[in-house]
Amino acid sequence: MTRTPLRPLTQIIEARARGEDPDEIERHNLHARHEAMRDQAQRSAEGRLLLLAIFFLGAFAMVALRMGSVALSEPVEPTGEVAVNAIVANRADITDRNGRILATNLSTHALYAQPQLMTDPVGSAKALAALFPEFDEERLIKDFTGKRKFVWLRRKLSPEQVQAVFDIGDPGLLFGPREMRLYPNGRLAAHVLGGASFGREGVHSAEIIGVAGIEKAYDDYLRDPTLEGKPLVLSLDLSVQAAVAEVLEGGMRMMNAKAASAVIMDIHTGEIIALVSLPDFDPNDRPDPPVSGSPSDSPLFNRVAQGVYELGSTFKIFAVAQALEEGLVNENTMVDTKGPMRWGKFTIRDFHNYGPQLSVRDVIVKSSNIGTAHIALMFGAEKQRAFLAKLGLLEPTKVELAEAPYIKPLLPKNWSELSLMTISYGHGLSATPLHLAAAYASILNGGTKVTPTLLKQDAVIQGERIVSERVSALARSMLRDVVVRGTASFGEVPGYEVGGKTGTAEKTGPNGGYLDDKNITTFASVFPASDPEYVMIVSLDEPEETSGPEPRRTAGWTAVPVGAEIIRRAAPLLGLRPVLEQDGQGAVTRVSN
Repeated sequence: MTRTPLRPLTQIIEARARGEDPDEIERHNLHARHEAMRDQAQRSAEGRLLLLAIFFLGAFAMVALRMGSVALSEPVEPTGEVAVNAIVANRADITDRNGRILATNLSTHALYAQPQLMTDPVGSAKALAALFPEFDEERLIKDFTGKRKFVWLRRKLSPEQVQAVFDIGDPGLLFGPREMRLYPNGRLAAHVLGGASFGREGVHSAEIIGVAGIEKAYDDYLRDPTLEGKPLVLSLDLSVQAAVAEVLEGGMRMMNAKAASAVIMDIHTGEIIALVSLPDFDPNDRPDPPVSGSPSDSPLFNRVAQGVYELGSTFKIFAVAQALEEGLVNENTMVDTKGPMRWGKFTIRDFHNYGPQLSVRDVIVKSSNIGTAHIALMFGAEKQRAFLAKLGLLEPTKVELAEAPYIKPLLPKNWSELSLMTISYGHGLSATPLHLAAAYASILNGGTKVTPTLLKQDAVIQGERIVSERVSALARSMLRDVVVRGTASFGEVPGYEVGGKTGTAEKTGPNGGYLDDKNITTFASVFPASDPEYVMIVSLDEPEETSGPEPRRTAGWTAVPVGAEIIRRAAPLLGLRPVLEQDGQGAVTRVSN
């Protein structure tokens, strides 16, 4: 700043010339200087006050905004930092092929107690024991009045139960937020879904893990947070599944069977449209696995994918298809059926005496064990084993169930000539109904390998060639004849051109050997036979049809009528329009997907 002199020389000379006091000039300039300094100080003070006001205004605004956000947020109890990974509770939904929910999550609460906070431990224990029958009153009193600081009580509560516990009014009874797995359709598709339970648990959350079925097989996928809740879409059709389950349960009771199973599969893609195993269970309240007895007696047992059985005469079409493919026979080739047929000390018989010879077609239509054995002898055991391996009948299925990789078909230790003959008509090799469905699809869809799947497919994946299209068409024609004039005559469903094969196999006893009065009966079918879309396998365990004077236990009387009713109910749901057969030619039109 430039300072002005208090006594400028020119002003002093001029003042003396006018006779004025020069000191007055100094006083005047000094006063002006003080006035300027005061104005400068005032401006500085005002600037500092303005800055301070802006700072306090901003601080109060931030405090007000934070108080507003806290007031609008959900109250949560603060938690301390821990060194373990956070528990991720979110789990993706599972839907059927049309987007209908099969499994989802439901918000609920867990119940725990902190005895040191309780005002009336004994009274609360008595109230809880009255509310939940599984609680032991004496045990609760001991826990609440002892030295324990924390007591888990229940993993999940319904809203009504939460309110009932809240009404007890004890501050030591506390709730933790939970997500539980909910299966809104109850028992429907229970063996496919399997079920879920809690894994790691904390007061404020718990992880949900799959324990069986597709829940376990796709556990990592369903828990993957990067998928942002994208559902797992299955191949099942919920409407078809419900229809199959209803008919199969009624058929099981009508035929006095102890158990039953059914599977419908898309013959081209291998998609499983319906899979039912009875007895079943509710995955919302999954029972504990059995600790004694046979696993097959448990409702948890999946008879379609885990039940390994001799499937009887349903195997005969494989032997005939192999012989046709190798050019050893044609459909009109006459085959020796004189019986009984002996091999060492073993005897092979037919259910009826079919005379000295039958054509290859009639061996299938009339279901001749002797005729099939003679056909199998034409190609031998080594080629038979290779052919069945191509069909997937010698290894576990690749279906997406946690249990499937452990279910291996039972094969003969020594694949002898006797094994060759008995396996050709379905004895001596045990497999699951799912194995049979995939093998039938591979033979009848035009002759290419099919792999069963529970996931919805966007396109047909062309598999390995098993038989030619000509042999596939012949096999379908023979199976159609089985329904028209053979052992599966009760399988006819007007308008849907059903083809199929019956299989009746005696069950083995606990000490080995076969039981004469206990059978596994199977109906393996394809529809429509001339333009196939689906294969279906229906099996009944120990059925007895009792409308006649004596119990009838063969597949033609038991499994076939049940299978026919399933097709009658399910085919329209699958978009197949029935068409009346004319001049021996049938057709079925698909009207929707």
